[in-house]
Amino acid sequence: MKPYRIAVLASGSGSNFQAIVDAVAAGKLDVRVELLVCDRPQAPVVERARRAGVPVFAFRPKEYPSREVYETEIVRQLQERGVDLVVMAGYMRLITDTLLAPYVGRIVNVHPSLLPAFPGMDAVGQALAYGAKVAGITVHFVDGGMDTGPIIAQRAVEIQEDDTAETLALRLHRIEHELYPEVIGWLRAGRAVLEENGRRVRIH
Repeated sequence: MKPYRIAVLASGSGSNFQAIVDAVAAGKLDVRVELLVCDRPQAPVVERARRAGVPVFAFRPKEYPSREVYETEIVRQLQERGVDLVVMAGYMRLITDTLLAPYVGRIVNVHPSLLPAFPGMDAVGQALAYGAKVAGITVHFVDGGMDTGPIIAQRAVEIQEDDTAETLALRLHRIEHELYPEVIGWLRAGRAVLEENGRRVRIH
Protein backbone atom coordinates (compact mmCIF):
# COMPACT_ATOMS: atom_id res chain seq x y z
CA MET A 1 0.00 0.00 0.00
CA LYS A 2 1.28 3.46 -0.88
CA PRO A 3 2.35 5.50 2.17
CA TYR A 4 -0.10 8.13 3.39
CA ARG A 5 1.95 11.29 3.54
CA ILE A 6 1.24 14.23 5.83
CA ALA A 7 2.83 17.63 6.36
CA VAL A 8 2.53 19.59 9.59
CA LEU A 9 2.24 23.40 9.70
CA ALA A 10 3.28 24.85 13.06
CA SER A 11 4.52 28.10 14.58
CA GLY A 12 5.41 27.34 18.19
CA SER A 13 6.52 24.69 20.65
CA GLY A 14 5.31 21.78 18.55
CA SER A 15 3.64 19.63 21.20
CA ASN A 16 1.02 18.43 18.71
CA PHE A 17 3.73 17.75 16.14
CA GLN A 18 5.50 15.64 18.78
CA ALA A 19 2.30 13.78 19.64
CA ILE A 20 1.87 12.87 15.97
CA VAL A 21 5.50 11.78 15.58
CA ASP A 22 5.25 9.72 18.78
CA ALA A 23 2.03 8.04 17.61
CA VAL A 24 3.76 7.07 14.35
CA ALA A 25 6.81 5.74 16.21
CA ALA A 26 4.56 3.69 18.53
CA GLY A 27 2.76 2.11 15.59
CA LYS A 28 -0.53 3.76 16.52
CA LEU A 29 -0.69 5.95 13.40
CA ASP A 30 0.12 4.63 9.93
CA VAL A 31 1.32 7.79 8.18
CA ARG A 32 4.61 9.23 7.02
CA VAL A 33 5.45 12.73 8.28
CA GLU A 34 7.05 14.16 5.15
CA LEU A 35 7.55 17.80 6.10
CA LEU A 36 7.31 20.44 8.81
CA VAL A 37 6.41 23.93 7.57
CA CYS A 38 7.18 26.69 10.08
CA ASP A 39 6.89 30.46 9.76
CA ARG A 40 9.27 31.04 12.70
CA PRO A 41 12.70 29.50 12.00
CA GLN A 42 13.69 29.72 15.69
CA ALA A 43 10.55 28.02 17.01
CA PRO A 44 11.11 24.94 19.21
CA VAL A 45 9.07 22.79 16.79
CA VAL A 46 11.92 23.09 14.25
CA GLU A 47 14.31 21.35 16.63
CA ARG A 48 11.69 18.69 17.37
CA ALA A 49 11.44 17.98 13.63
CA ARG A 50 15.20 17.75 13.22
CA ARG A 51 15.46 15.30 16.12
CA ALA A 52 12.71 13.21 14.50
CA GLY A 53 14.43 13.27 11.11
CA VAL A 54 11.57 15.19 9.48
CA PRO A 55 12.53 17.66 6.71
CA VAL A 56 11.84 21.31 7.53
CA PHE A 57 10.76 24.25 5.40
CA ALA A 58 11.20 27.26 7.70
CA PHE A 59 10.63 30.75 6.36
CA ARG A 60 10.20 34.35 7.45
CA PRO A 61 6.97 35.82 6.06
CA LYS A 62 8.40 39.36 6.03
CA GLU A 63 10.93 38.24 3.43
CA TYR A 64 8.12 37.64 0.91
CA PRO A 65 6.12 40.36 -0.87
CA SER A 66 2.78 38.76 0.01
CA ARG A 67 1.13 35.82 1.74
CA GLU A 68 0.25 34.35 -1.65
CA VAL A 69 3.92 34.27 -2.67
CA TYR A 70 5.10 32.25 0.32
CA GLU A 71 2.04 30.02 0.14
CA THR A 72 2.94 29.26 -3.47
CA GLU A 73 6.30 28.02 -2.19
CA ILE A 74 4.57 25.96 0.53
CA VAL A 75 2.32 24.33 -2.10
CA ARG A 76 5.37 23.55 -4.23
CA GLN A 77 7.04 21.85 -1.27
CA LEU A 78 3.89 19.86 -0.47
CA GLN A 79 3.34 18.72 -4.04
CA GLU A 80 6.99 17.82 -4.49
CA ARG A 81 6.63 15.39 -1.59
CA GLY A 82 3.23 14.01 -2.63
CA VAL A 83 1.51 15.14 0.56
CA ASP A 84 -1.99 13.70 1.06
CA LEU A 85 -3.04 15.65 4.17
CA VAL A 86 -1.99 19.03 5.58
CA VAL A 87 -2.14 19.14 9.37
CA MET A 88 -2.21 22.56 11.02
CA ALA A 89 -0.87 22.33 14.57
CA GLY A 90 -0.51 25.76 16.10
CA TYR A 91 0.13 27.50 12.77
CA MET A 92 -0.80 31.04 13.69
CA ARG A 93 -1.68 32.41 10.26
CA LEU A 94 -4.87 32.42 8.25
CA ILE A 95 -4.34 30.80 4.88
CA THR A 96 -5.49 32.04 1.50
CA ASP A 97 -6.93 30.21 -1.51
CA THR A 98 -3.37 29.80 -2.81
CA LEU A 99 -2.85 27.04 -0.25
CA LEU A 100 -6.46 26.09 0.40
CA ALA A 101 -7.61 25.44 -3.18
CA PRO A 102 -5.12 22.64 -4.03
CA TYR A 103 -5.88 20.90 -0.72
CA VAL A 104 -9.56 21.64 -0.12
CA GLY A 105 -10.96 18.87 2.09
CA ARG A 106 -7.39 17.81 2.87
CA ILE A 107 -6.37 20.45 5.42
CA VAL A 108 -7.26 19.99 9.10
CA ASN A 109 -6.76 22.05 12.24
CA VAL A 110 -7.08 21.54 15.98
CA HIS A 111 -8.55 24.29 18.18
CA PRO A 112 -8.81 24.46 22.00
CA SER A 113 -12.55 25.12 22.28
CA LEU A 114 -15.85 23.54 21.40
CA LEU A 115 -16.38 25.40 18.16
CA PRO A 116 -18.27 27.45 17.11
CA ALA A 117 -17.69 28.87 20.62
CA PHE A 118 -14.53 30.93 21.17
CA PRO A 119 -12.79 30.91 17.78
CA GLY A 120 -9.51 32.72 17.17
CA MET A 121 -6.75 33.60 19.59
CA ASP A 122 -6.70 32.71 23.31
CA ALA A 123 -9.72 30.44 23.25
CA VAL A 124 -8.94 29.23 26.78
CA GLY A 125 -8.85 32.80 28.10
CA GLN A 126 -12.06 33.58 26.23
CA ALA A 127 -13.85 30.62 27.84
CA LEU A 128 -12.73 31.53 31.35
CA ALA A 129 -13.61 35.22 30.91
CA TYR A 130 -17.07 34.26 29.65
CA GLY A 131 -17.71 32.03 32.64
CA ALA A 132 -18.17 28.89 30.55
CA LYS A 133 -18.61 25.65 32.48
CA VAL A 134 -17.28 23.40 29.70
CA ALA A 135 -14.29 23.78 27.40
CA GLY A 136 -12.93 21.32 24.90
CA ILE A 137 -11.05 20.42 21.76
CA THR A 138 -12.26 20.56 18.16
CA VAL A 139 -10.63 19.01 15.10
CA HIS A 140 -12.05 20.46 11.90
CA PHE A 141 -11.48 20.80 8.20
CA VAL A 142 -10.03 24.18 7.24
CA ASP A 143 -11.90 26.64 5.06
CA GLY A 144 -11.31 30.31 4.33
CA GLY A 145 -12.64 31.57 7.68
CA MET A 146 -11.34 31.77 11.24
CA ASP A 147 -11.98 28.31 12.73
CA THR A 148 -15.20 27.97 10.71
CA GLY A 149 -14.60 24.73 8.79
CA PRO A 150 -16.68 21.54 9.10
CA ILE A 151 -16.21 19.81 12.46
CA ILE A 152 -14.74 16.29 12.43
CA ALA A 153 -14.50 15.56 16.16
CA GLN A 154 -14.89 17.23 19.55
CA ARG A 155 -14.16 16.31 23.14
CA ALA A 156 -15.42 18.24 26.15
CA VAL A 157 -13.53 19.12 29.33
CA GLU A 158 -15.30 20.39 32.43
CA ILE A 159 -13.99 23.70 33.73
CA GLN A 160 -13.22 23.53 37.46
CA GLU A 161 -13.99 26.42 39.80
CA ASP A 162 -10.31 26.95 40.58
CA ASP A 163 -9.05 26.58 37.00
CA THR A 164 -6.59 29.11 35.66
CA ALA A 165 -5.68 29.49 32.00
CA GLU A 166 -2.58 27.39 32.70
CA THR A 167 -4.33 24.48 34.48
CA LEU A 168 -7.15 24.33 31.94
CA ALA A 169 -4.75 24.52 29.00
CA LEU A 170 -2.74 21.64 30.47
CA ARG A 171 -5.80 19.37 30.60
CA LEU A 172 -6.84 20.44 27.12
CA HIS A 173 -3.39 19.66 25.74
CA ARG A 174 -3.58 16.11 27.06
CA ILE A 175 -6.89 15.57 25.26
CA GLU A 176 -5.58 17.28 22.13
CA HIS A 177 -2.52 15.05 21.95
CA GLU A 178 -4.76 11.96 22.03
CA LEU A 179 -7.54 13.19 19.74
CA TYR A 180 -5.53 14.73 16.90
CA PRO A 181 -3.52 11.61 15.98
CA GLU A 182 -6.72 9.56 16.30
CA VAL A 183 -8.56 11.80 13.82
CA ILE A 184 -5.61 11.76 11.42
CA GLY A 185 -5.92 7.96 11.55
CA TRP A 186 -9.61 8.21 10.64
CA LEU A 187 -8.75 10.40 7.66
CA ARG A 188 -5.99 8.05 6.60
CA ALA A 189 -8.49 5.14 6.69
CA GLY A 190 -11.19 7.10 4.85
CA ARG A 191 -13.48 6.95 7.90
CA ALA A 192 -14.23 10.70 8.08
CA VAL A 193 -16.30 11.78 5.09
CA LEU A 194 -17.52 15.30 4.32
CA GLU A 195 -21.18 15.05 3.28
CA GLU A 196 -22.50 16.68 0.12
CA ASN A 197 -23.90 19.67 1.99
CA GLY A 198 -20.30 20.62 2.75
CA ARG A 199 -21.00 21.11 6.45
CA ARG A 200 -21.47 17.79 8.20
CA VAL A 201 -18.75 15.18 8.57
CA ARG A 202 -19.84 11.55 8.82
CA ILE A 203 -17.62 9.10 10.75
CA HIS A 204 -17.97 5.44 9.82
